[in-house]
Amino acid sequence: MDTGDVPVPAGRRRGRFTLPAVAGILTLTAALTIGLAVAGRDGDPPRPAGSAAAPVANASPVPATKPGELTSGPLMASSPPKRVSIPSLKATAATVALGLQPDGAMQVPDGASEVGWFTKAPTPGALGPAVLAGHVNWKGHRGTFFDLARVKVGSAITVDRQDGSTAMFTVTKVEQYPKDRFPTDEVYGSTDHAALRLITCGGEFDDSTQHYRDNVIVYARLTHAHPA
Repeated sequence: MDTGDVPVPAGRRRGRFTLPAVAGILTLTAALTIGLAVAGRDGDPPRPAGSAAAPVANASPVPATKPGELTSGPLMASSPPKRVSIPSLKATAATVALGLQPDGAMQVPDGASEVGWFTKAPTPGALGPAVLAGHVNWKGHRGTFFDLARVKVGSAITVDRQDGSTAMFTVTKVEQYPKDRFPTDEVYGSTDHAALRLITCGGEFDDSTQHYRDNVIVYARLTHAHPA
């Protein structure tokens, strides 16, 4: 499995961040392609490497939300993430920064154990949706997000940050979407709170495209900050 083909809206204003325009157009032209070499779950044969073109969708501007204006819940100052943990899955991983490649695709982690933070989105704990993406499988090795679809509403997710603080999130929903119906606005759209999105692949493997057909997305919101 991989996390391939997660759309990144171009030129979209989200909370306190703005995603850059790609090739000068306000359409969805970037894709997160994690897991170019993939393997099936236990007992399944390794899958061949593959990639797929990014889907295209309209990216309409969404009004920004500023700190103190209709915000809810705790907020933290910006600080990049260092490590993410999902206790219910006994999963923990160091985070790496992911920017955009020259062709508009997001950079990808170099191994199964790393989770990438999209640097054009807010940092975890700051106002808006922080976006973390990880492998399910990578070159025959189980990824940190292998069991992401099994996370339950109410589960905890913690993110250790570079400033020494810890952002503690609570899962609000877990959804699976066909990749051609990726919920761009819901993932990247403005929020009135510190939000978190965890993304990987799911569903059946498509031999013709060499990618899994769905994306699994975990939605969470900041409930505690340490230190407060």
